[in-house]
Amino acid sequence: MHIFKTIGRKLNRAISTIGAVALATALLMGCSADALDRKVVFTTGFSDDEVFRIEDSTCSLTEAMVYLVNTRTGYESTFGSEIWSAVTDSGTVEDRLKESVLAKIAQIKAMNLLAGETGIELEEADEELADAAAAEYYSTLTEADIEAMNNVTEADIARIYREHAVADRLYDYIIRDINPEISDDEARTITVEQIFFKTYSLDASGNKVPFSDDQKRAVLSRARDVVLKLNQGGSFDELMAEYNEADEDTISFRKGEKDSEYEAVAFNLGNEEVSSITEVEGGYVIIKCISTFNREETEANKVKIVEMRKREVFGEQYDAFVATLTKELNHKLWDSVSLTGDSNVTTSNLMEIYGKYFE
Repeated sequence: MHIFKTIGRKLNRAISTIGAVALATALLMGCSADALDRKVVFTTGFSDDEVFRIEDSTCSLTEAMVYLVNTRTGYESTFGSEIWSAVTDSGTVEDRLKESVLAKIAQIKAMNLLAGETGIELEEADEELADAAAAEYYSTLTEADIEAMNNVTEADIARIYREHAVADRLYDYIIRDINPEISDDEARTITVEQIFFKTYSLDASGNKVPFSDDQKRAVLSRARDVVLKLNQGGSFDELMAEYNEADEDTISFRKGEKDSEYEAVAFNLGNEEVSSITEVEGGYVIIKCISTFNREETEANKVKIVEMRKREVFGEQYDAFVATLTKELNHKLWDSVSLTGDSNVTTSNLMEIYGKYFE
């Protein structure tokens, strides 16, 4: 389950992973403006409820708790309230969720700063939508919900919705010139079956150790035996079940997703045609083409290609902007925040209601 599955579909598409992580890391590590060659912003310390500051934009404890509580409730409904003490490779689940929430809010703040420099503002109709959405969401809250979110007000929710809407408008503006038309040839997906013979082993750490020349010759000899059986009328499917050492038997892919040697053979096969033995990364392979054109997969790839281009274009401008920002986290306050809470707190539809009005 993705941590921000419920947070704005359009804004999720705008997320620049490097920028978001870098922004959160800078906050968590307390990077100084001078050390990173940033412009200096003079401050007089944090107020009691101020979680972080990016330039002159701040995040209050109330705002942070709105995100945390909504995300926490979704997790607990699936995994139970004990999930927060579970340990991962990089800390507890609670630690990871807090870092992710911090990154999310920091990115929204940074996007609003960039929108301000770009001249993007909400229209009056958008402001009214934010107010209406806030009124609807706030009407669903219980006293326990409100208290858990640091006594949040309807005005607080409206402000959160406005910032999301501004971020959405910024994203649409930056990717406005991207051509959504992708040709069949560019997105073409083929489907093949394969019999793969490894020419490596794994050491205790899971790293690949290439076979010696003698070992490779033995593997190649085994592959030639399989070709002989195929030429004598053997079933590709039966031989694949017996000899294939890859994780998958049947795969669908487009150009650029496999290594060049593999693609050079696969994309030149006709339907039901079987290749000769080809040396590829990590082994030898015999490929059988099942379909030279998978319409369903090709159409899905067109969507993926457009979204990838959008993320690249957005990320380039966003990441460059983030690199200029000063950032500071109130470690004492943030470290005091805990995800353990009242079982009567049930709110989890913050962004679901936002989506009703803005998407």
